[in-house]
Amino acid sequence: MLTTVWIIQIISAILLVVLVLMHSPKGDGLAAIGGMANLFSSQKSAESGLNKLTMYVAIVFIVATFITGFHLFK
Repeated sequence: MLTTVWIIQIISAILLVVLVLMHSPKGDGLAAIGGMANLFSSQKSAESGLNKLTMYVAIVFIVATFITGFHLFK
């Protein structure tokens, strides 16, 4: 049982890293000075789906971490 949770945790950790790296940067940078920061602020449906997928994978990772932690302290 614990080995299965560890495998799920490792897979979700790798997926979480990949999904976070796939996000587009949200920083304004130098565009904030010239007033161009809000030019590309609309969120596309693909990025919205990526946000949801990242949230679900993060939840799976957190749950697997809690299960592993609680099991180790029994």
